[in-house]
Amino acid sequence: MTFGRQIQTSDISDTAFALLDEQGTVVAWTQAAEHLVGYCAGEVVGRSAVLVLPRFGAAPTMAAYVEQCRARNGWSGVSAVRHRDGRRLDVGLRISLVRGQGGAVRWLVSATDIGVPSGDAVNALVQGSILDRAPIGVVMRDLQLRCTWMNDAMESHDGIFRDQRLGCRVTDAWSGVEAETIEAVMRQVLQSGSTKVHEYRTWLPTRLGEERPCAVSISCLQGADGRALGVCMISADLTESRLERERLAILGAAGTRLGRTLDVTQIGQELAELAVPLFADFVTVDLEQSVLFGEGSPIRAGTVGERLPVLRRAGLASIVQGIPESLWLHGEPVPMGPASPYAEVLRTGRSCLESLLDAAPGSWIDQDPARAQKIHEHGMHSVMVAPIRARRALLGVAVFVRTENPMPFHEEDMLLAEEFLRRATVSLDNARQYRREQTAALALQRCLLPRRLRGGAAVEAASHYLPADIDRGVGGDWFDVIPLSGARVALVVGDVVGHGINAAAAMGRLRAGVHALSGLELAPDELLAHVDEAVQREAEGDDDPEQGTAPVGATLLYAVYDPVTRRCTMAAAGHPPPAIVDPHGQVTFPDLPTGAPLGIGLGVLFEAMELELPEGTLLALYTDDMIETRDQDIEHGMHRLGTDLAQPDLPLEELCTRAMEPVQDQEACDDASLLLVRTRALAPAQVTTWALPHDETAARRARNLAAGQLAEWDMEALEDSTKSIISELVTNAVRHSTGPIDLRLIHHQVLTIEVSDTDPRSPRTRSARTMDENGRGLALVAQLSHRWGSRPAPGRKVVWAEANLPDQSGPQSSMPRVGR
Repeated sequence: MTFGRQIQTSDISDTAFALLDEQGTVVAWTQAAEHLVGYCAGEVVGRSAVLVLPRFGAAPTMAAYVEQCRARNGWSGVSAVRHRDGRRLDVGLRISLVRGQGGAVRWLVSATDIGVPSGDAVNALVQGSILDRAPIGVVMRDLQLRCTWMNDAMESHDGIFRDQRLGCRVTDAWSGVEAETIEAVMRQVLQSGSTKVHEYRTWLPTRLGEERPCAVSISCLQGADGRALGVCMISADLTESRLERERLAILGAAGTRLGRTLDVTQIGQELAELAVPLFADFVTVDLEQSVLFGEGSPIRAGTVGERLPVLRRAGLASIVQGIPESLWLHGEPVPMGPASPYAEVLRTGRSCLESLLDAAPGSWIDQDPARAQKIHEHGMHSVMVAPIRARRALLGVAVFVRTENPMPFHEEDMLLAEEFLRRATVSLDNARQYRREQTAALALQRCLLPRRLRGGAAVEAASHYLPADIDRGVGGDWFDVIPLSGARVALVVGDVVGHGINAAAAMGRLRAGVHALSGLELAPDELLAHVDEAVQREAEGDDDPEQGTAPVGATLLYAVYDPVTRRCTMAAAGHPPPAIVDPHGQVTFPDLPTGAPLGIGLGVLFEAMELELPEGTLLALYTDDMIETRDQDIEHGMHRLGTDLAQPDLPLEELCTRAMEPVQDQEACDDASLLLVRTRALAPAQVTTWALPHDETAARRARNLAAGQLAEWDMEALEDSTKSIISELVTNAVRHSTGPIDLRLIHHQVLTIEVSDTDPRSPRTRSARTMDENGRGLALVAQLSHRWGSRPAPGRKVVWAEANLPDQSGPQSSMPRVGR
């Protein structure tokens, strides 16, 4: 035995000892026992233990109770003792059988106060006393330090047999300085008369030659007169206790480690890895699929009926490399039989412990051949199945299995596992709620993003959208191609500040506002001014600006492209300029005035820029995450984007993929969006314009000119409706304006009829009464056209109407759409 090397473990708490004979009479007492229950040795020694242990009174006789204890070879657990003042104390109680010469027996009773503050109740129950959990060796010696009593466990501690120890001193059984040192400690205890537990830490070699950590305490045993009768030496094997403390350390680290991420799957995997090997040899974590996918309602614990919820594997860990014990991989559904402990846990919401797995015919294992094969192959002999609960929601199930560890699971292991899961569930529930929010935000955003880009005759369009990673959540990127009158389109890209459901909602409101204002067909700079004003008004109405959905700080780029003139007018609100690639592959970024982000209220005017673009020009509208990273500046990102787009002959989808690849390979801080359009141009033969006289002949001349052009375009089927529309629009222009009148027909995907005049007022429909002579013209235009409206032009206004081509199906009429 080697003394003097301290092991790293907590001190053995002051434990009260008492020695009982076969009849349950107290034959020796300690000072620690007096401190615990208030009785001194003279008041207890020679009397029945019922005085302080009410549980003994449950047996018919004390001898019968001792026989019960002998049959069970001792008993330990939580019990109550009676204090001298009448109070009842909760203690951790252990009764161990000790044997002496000639087969005589005694009983050593140890009691440890477990009364702790409520905040530490769980840890106290998990940790308990070392003497309650660890296998202890007991040796009692007389005043000459000769061994008089010992228990069977002592042999396993130091390898010395009973007949070699009884009647012998320490130096008789052990040799060397170590034995003399321990005897000197025992004499100090006897001479001092103190019954305080003296602790001595050592490493005791077993018969197998390996060393195991033990804690040794020596206390003085007193008789009825208070004098020393001898010493009691307790040797506690701390191997299990050290493992238990390591498990407790994991409990403390669980919340911190698992709280570092909001990825449900990653938390499930880390939960399994934390539990191996200290809790179990093989662990699985299976989560209800709504937890993994962030969709659907959570399952209520204990309310599962015959139809069990679908669980999917989220975590796997094993002491064996490759985890061969598992039948299912990450993400796969995990089937379970109705009689299995998994199903029982789901139905009851309570943990299930099978200390010894029963594979007998008719058992749940026998009914599950696939699992049975794995159980037999890997020697699974003990299992715990525990629910993972958050409030009343059932998130999943954790399974703890022992294979190489021969010790079966016990109730205290289950308590420890439940506490471990309770702490882990906090992080898992946070991640579940975050996943649900992000799933909802992503669904909302994708519903608001265009499913199909309608470039019409103006542009060919393609787009890619890459959400931010799961830890940051969905952002507020959006883009669109909005058809306008006269074959024109509006190209839009925006970025709302923030992530999550609020950012997606703010994006939706901003998108709705831009769509509504685009219907007025304002110039880009005017439209941005109206949007900026609307955002400021909305922000002023938010009670909590941080939680509001006003898109303050959002950036926006709005451009209008006209395929008739090939001119593109654009304006920005804090957004980077588009990349423009000409048909020869030359890339430029126009010097577009940046403007202020929306809703900031700086009073800066938005400025528009107009460019003439060759047919086949490529425009790239994007959000800042396409060009800005933590490691590279914006100029480098713009150069990279331009390089990726410098092959304008490639298909747009392929160009989108090329431009997105560098973004997909880097850590995303925000969403990344890219809108690519390739411009088209209408041929001169598709557009005809006439100047009309400002007199009563204008309507007739306009009808005749239109009829001739429709015949040239083989569109005679539209002649009657077109002439009626033109007649009404030209008549209004003559009546309400004073300057020149122009008529323009555009043949593209629809037939567009435009009449422009110098009156800035927009026309509006009226409800004509029976006797009114006027007021029915615009109602007739609405009936005969697919849609109609008006838009401002420099010094003029344009009233337009669209008619479907003869080979297009669908009604010609619709609800009136009036612009300004």
